[in-house]
Amino acid sequence: MPRPFPRCLAPILALVAVVLLATAGVAGFRLVRAGESMTAAATAWLAGLEEVQRARAQADFEAAARTDWHFVPKPVRKGLSFAEMTAAQREQAHGLLKAAVSEAGYGKAMAIMELDELLRRLEGTAAKNTRDSLRYFVTIFGVPGAKGSWGLSVEGHHLSLNFTVRDGVLVDSTPQFMGANPAEVKTTFPGLAAAGSRVLGAEESLAFELVTSLDAEQRKRAVIAAEAPAEIRGAGAAQPQAGPPEGIPFSKLSADQQSLVRRLVETYCGSMPAEVAGERLALIERGSPATAGLVHHGWDEIHFAWAGGLEPGKGHSYRLEGPSFVVEFVNVQPDAEGNPANHIHCVWRDKTGDFR
Repeated sequence: MPRPFPRCLAPILALVAVVLLATAGVAGFRLVRAGESMTAAATAWLAGLEEVQRARAQADFEAAARTDWHFVPKPVRKGLSFAEMTAAQREQAHGLLKAAVSEAGYGKAMAIMELDELLRRLEGTAAKNTRDSLRYFVTIFGVPGAKGSWGLSVEGHHLSLNFTVRDGVLVDSTPQFMGANPAEVKTTFPGLAAAGSRVLGAEESLAFELVTSLDAEQRKRAVIAAEAPAEIRGAGAAQPQAGPPEGIPFSKLSADQQSLVRRLVETYCGSMPAEVAGERLALIERGSPATAGLVHHGWDEIHFAWAGGLEPGKGHSYRLEGPSFVVEFVNVQPDAEGNPANHIHCVWRDKTGDFR
């Protein structure tokens, strides 16, 4: 079966605005609401499926599978894979994914899928049968429409994107998980990602720039462990792990260091549509009720915590956490060629509730 995925390593964008011409006869532009676009795209995709495909692709909104997410190369997954779709159906599925994320987010998702083909070739006869750039699954929970609730999952190895739409409004976009193996491509093949490519490069480089800029006193607060954890916390759990934030607070950073924190947060937000990214940033600015009225109080509540090595090639991890969100990043595993710490797992989670 042909593999139509374009190779797209889009640049990291903090906010991506999607605009369309307004209705005929009305001048100007308007921001297309992600929920409306997703509902239309999901309806079109479902309508183009055969009955047996639709039975696999669609489940009840309350189904337990909606909150059963993971990013490991599982032999069995929920939903309908791209491999099981016709070319026209895959095109519509891509349209649905484009409606759910930003241009940058779509580019990262495509690059992550392509890395599975790279892994298959690097691993050779040792490759698992789950190494397949078309083995990514789309699931609709509920019935897309202007009223009521429905959900979307796009999931496979190193990718788990989860959305909830209520009455035509996208109300939740987490867990937002992306991973990369290799984190930096060392060996490549014709037609695949070039050597030196880093799908999640900004997510790693900005954090390294931040932690290495800390002075001795700041580092004492920011570094919470000499060794990085083996995995992000709560991997596969329906809600993020609760607990007080660790590390150094935003208010104890210099202006340049605070700018790096903002850029790092915006990098994760930038994978989502502009209105979703804007809402996330607005929640940060608002902060928790206990600190209302303080200047930039929301950012002051964010903590940055680091664990592990302070240079590439040594296992490392970080967390960014505020009242409304938590980001976790881990790079400790070797890649398929044995290069140490060249295998990223990272996630943005909503502390007000994933899968709302």
